[in-house]
Amino acid sequence: MTRSPGRGTDTVESAPRRARFRRGSRTVPLPLLAPALVGLAFLLLPLIALLVRAPWRSLPEQLTSAEVWQALRLSLVCATSATVLSLLIGVPLAWLLARTDFRGRGLVRALVTLPLVLPPVVGGVALLLAFGRNGVIGQWLDAWFGITLPFTTTGVVLAETFVAMPFLVISVEGTLRAADPRYEEAAATLGASRFTAFRRVTLPLIAPGIAAGSVLAWARALGEFGATITFAGNFPGRTQTMPLAVYLALQNDPAAAIALSLVLLAVSIAVLAGLRDRWMRAA
Repeated sequence: MTRSPGRGTDTVESAPRRARFRRGSRTVPLPLLAPALVGLAFLLLPLIALLVRAPWRSLPEQLTSAEVWQALRLSLVCATSATVLSLLIGVPLAWLLARTDFRGRGLVRALVTLPLVLPPVVGGVALLLAFGRNGVIGQWLDAWFGITLPFTTTGVVLAETFVAMPFLVISVEGTLRAADPRYEEAAATLGASRFTAFRRVTLPLIAPGIAAGSVLAWARALGEFGATITFAGNFPGRTQTMPLAVYLALQNDPAAAIALSLVLLAVSIAVLAGLRDRWMRAA
């Protein structure tokens, strides 16, 4: 008995092809392959040029200078501090945007993500107007507590937090929206308060998203330049991070600038390849 061709036969025959399409195919259409290779080359060629033009012979001498290690240490400390600060205030903000419904939530979300598209120099000017000695808040900090934030290491941390925290908020909010809220509701029915449910149920559930967002925020803080130099200045040992040291060296010693750029490139690749990819797969 032969089966007449029909809708059912097409469905059976096309099922393996749909499965292969879902898993991915080795054949790539040329109209997609060509621009994909151009995009890959556009991203990789500047990095390859950096490696080709690197002063490999004088690199050990360049990297063993006290100024380089001073700037690198300051960059690592400030980027880590900015990430911790982003976690403390960014995770609750992401929960607020994902789990509560209030008027103007869309506007708040737009304002939270504004530093992603705002020029960093403009962010630095805004920070000066807010926290400078004559700023909206800074004048009271100076008059009441004697606290001055601009052109200090704390100012570097604030500038990096301003530009990096949106990466964390977006990542955590997306993870919260994907997480099933019924687990929190079940915890509430068992007598847990909302904060206890957040601490004991929600946080472990969204841990991969928090980790991925933290790594992205850390990497963004490590490479921050515009807001830092505008709000914190460029003082060696106090506010001169690695990007600022690269900019300063580029004007006087291009070889040193390339060496410093290689250090930042190596640190960024190590962090993103070693942490972010693993946590993104977990998420």
